[in-house]
Amino acid sequence: MLVEEIMHRIVHTVEPELSIREAFQVARQHRIRHLPVVKEGRLVGIITDRDLGHALLHMVDDEPAAEALAHPVSEVMRREIITAHPLDFVEEAARLLYQHNIGCLPVVHGERLTGILTRKDVFKTLIEMFGVHQPSQHVEVEVADKIGVLAEVSRIFSQHKTNIHRVMVYPGRQPGRLKLVFRVQAINMLGALRDIVSAGHRVLWPPLPPDAGKPGECHE
Repeated sequence: MLVEEIMHRIVHTVEPELSIREAFQVARQHRIRHLPVVKEGRLVGIITDRDLGHALLHMVDDEPAAEALAHPVSEVMRREIITAHPLDFVEEAARLLYQHNIGCLPVVHGERLTGILTRKDVFKTLIEMFGVHQPSQHVEVEVADKIGVLAEVSRIFSQHKTNIHRVMVYPGRQPGRLKLVFRVQAINMLGALRDIVSAGHRVLWPPLPPDAGKPGECHE
C-alpha cells in the first residue's frame, strides 16, 4: 500500500508571515495538531501545537503575551522536516514516524506539498493490514525457512475450509526458522492444527490440547 492511498489530500497550512495567534486559531478551528508552513506552494517548515505552546512560554518571559502572539510563525517553525513521497510504501512511512519520534509526515512531490500523513493514519492502516479489525483468530506457526513452506501451511488451512484473512512472516526463534502469523476465520481449527503438526511444523499459538501430540521438528 502506498502513502498516496491513505494520506489526507486536503491540508490546512499557514504561511511564514502569519502570526502565532492566527496559527493557534487555524489549529483550533480545524482541530488539528500539525500545521505545514508553505510559501507559494512550497513546503518551508512545520509547526505543531506543542511547538506553539513552548515558543509562547519562552516569549512571554521577555514581553507581554499580546506582543508574543504577534510574532510570525517563521520564528518558531521547524525548518528541518522529515517528509514522505506519495509513492513511498506505508511501512516505510511507519519506520520514519517511529525512528524520528514524530507525529506526522508532510507528503511532498518535489518541493510542493501534496498531502499529510499522521501517526494515527498509519496505525489505522497497519491494523487493517494485520486484519485485527475483522472477526478472526490468531495462529502462529514456526516453520523451516525454505521455499514453498508458506504455500504448504496455507494449503492445509484450505483443505480444512479455513479462510485466511491475513498472513505475516517474521524471523523464527532460531536461525533457519520462520514464524508465520495468520489471521484466520474458522469455527474449529483443531483439525487443521493437527495436520500442521503432522506435517512437521510447530504450532506456537493457540495452545494445543494434550491429545494433539507433540509438535515435531520443522522439516529441512
